[in-house]
Amino acid sequence: MAATETLTAERILEATEEVLRRHGPAKATVVDVARALGVSHGSVYRHFRTKAALREAVTKRWLDRTSEALGGIAGDASRDAETRLRDWLAALFTAKRRKAGDDPELFATYSVLAAEQVGAVAEHIDELTEQLTRIVADGVASGLFRSDDPGVSARAVFQATGRFHDPVHAGEWDTPEADADFEAAVDLLLRGLRA
Repeated sequence: MAATETLTAERILEATEEVLRRHGPAKATVVDVARALGVSHGSVYRHFRTKAALREAVTKRWLDRTSEALGGIAGDASRDAETRLRDWLAALFTAKRRKAGDDPELFATYSVLAAEQVGAVAEHIDELTEQLTRIVADGVASGLFRSDDPGVSARAVFQATGRFHDPVHAGEWDTPEADADFEAAVDLLLRGLRA
């Protein structure tokens, strides 16, 4: 790192991702991150008080990328709720499948980190469920969907599609029948939601 560059939390998180990719979660250390940045490990600790805090932040950053992309679909009121729900679920499946397939080592690393960071994962799931709730509520308001409680319906949709976004199922995402199974599941859920 050049002397004139400011050490920011974002730069530390970028370096941490690279160190995790290279060394894996079991061997990656704060010293490795500091070395990659050309600073002392104390400089890293000024931004993240513990190794656990750094690991939590990098996990949250990874999860937030998905949430942000999906938030644009959920909030697009110019499209009907059925289209948004289908597109949202497809985007989630595509993002997870891409992460697992494009960089399997990093995906495995994040799976380990996610298992450690139960709170960050719970917040992520809550955020995704809130996005789905917004879509379902919009569908109810427009008369397209029927639901006594859009939040309950949204959680049901999220849980029913777990095979297509829960990392435990990553090995199934590239099977020949995965896309057809996904479409069948989404069609069934949409039939159930329609007014």
